[in-house]
Amino acid sequence: MGLSYIAKEKFFDKVNHDRLMRKVAEKVEDKTVLLLIRRFLQAGVMIHGVVRDSEEGTPQGGPLSPLLSNIVLDELDKELEKRGHKFVRYADDCNIYVRTRKAGERVKASVTNFIEETLKLKVNQEKSAVDRPWKRKFLGFSFTFHVNPKVRIAPQSLKRVKQKIRAITSRKSPMAIDDRIEELNQYLMGWLGYFALADTPSVFKSLDMWIRRRLRMCLWKQWKLPRTKVKRLIALGVPKAKAFEWGNSRKGYWRISNSPVLDRTLNNRFFESLQLKSLAERYDSLRST
Repeated sequence: MGLSYIAKEKFFDKVNHDRLMRKVAEKVEDKTVLLLIRRFLQAGVMIHGVVRDSEEGTPQGGPLSPLLSNIVLDELDKELEKRGHKFVRYADDCNIYVRTRKAGERVKASVTNFIEETLKLKVNQEKSAVDRPWKRKFLGFSFTFHVNPKVRIAPQSLKRVKQKIRAITSRKSPMAIDDRIEELNQYLMGWLGYFALADTPSVFKSLDMWIRRRLRMCLWKQWKLPRTKVKRLIALGVPKAKAFEWGNSRKGYWRISNSPVLDRTLNNRFFESLQLKSLAERYDSLRST
């Protein structure tokens, strides 16, 4: 199956005010409400401390903008339904599903023409494409390449979450382990609440293992001196000779973090005692409810 992905260029900046107000007026008769919406659209935006007039577009991030965008793009939905297309749209992003690449190219061209000529919006040609569903992403998700495809987290989304985890667990950042774990928990539980729709539990297990390794790296750096490392290892149950060997090792922090001695001592149970939440366990819990 092919896919036509249509992305509107700077959608919230390009909405025509007069056209939008005509569409709103078709449903709303109260002139006071219409006046308030018009003033909201024309309130202006602040760029580098300077207020600039708004002659087109809706304020991105504004409370009314998502609703107004749906009013504008409701015409697109109706047009796609009339043509009998299978599609999904969220805000200004739209995926249209077709059977062949040739059909995808044809649909992309005709829908682009409708958006630009009828809706007076600009299509972002760089982001729009005809491709297989598993090669594209939508709202952070993609699909696996199977006869019965599964929903997966898009590679770009995994890259972003790893960048955030790296920032929180950077060994260059002087932060107590309890504070790191608290920040991780807050971020990851919110992230998981969105991506728990994915059908790939192995991704969450892999992230759990990687996060624990990064935390082991942070602890090893935090212990600093060899004698401190030896003392900490002994306290964790490592025999003195083995603790002395690893505590005086010249291996790098990242390499040590995957060593057998830290893997056995700074294990799952250890991090559970520090209240680190498991993505895999939370994922299973969310999926079972």
